[in-house]
Amino acid sequence: MATLTLDRVLTDAEALSVDDQELLEGLLRRRRIEAWRRETAAAAKEAMKSFRDGKLKPQSAQSIMARLRRGK
Repeated sequence: MATLTLDRVLTDAEALSVDDQELLEGLLRRRRIEAWRRETAAAAKEAMKSFRDGKLKPQSAQSIMARLRRGK
């Protein structure tokens, strides 16, 4: 299979009709959102497992926010 480059994909997409370009845009956006949801769900599942396994300790929202603000 030929390797696609971003430039090739953009060139091919520009050759589509305006309607097809808009359809492609929506499809890509929805697929990216679904991928983000799957990634987030997997991260949450792993965090819950770590918590149940005792690798994480309960913390208040205030302490978490303070740590995030410090960049740690």
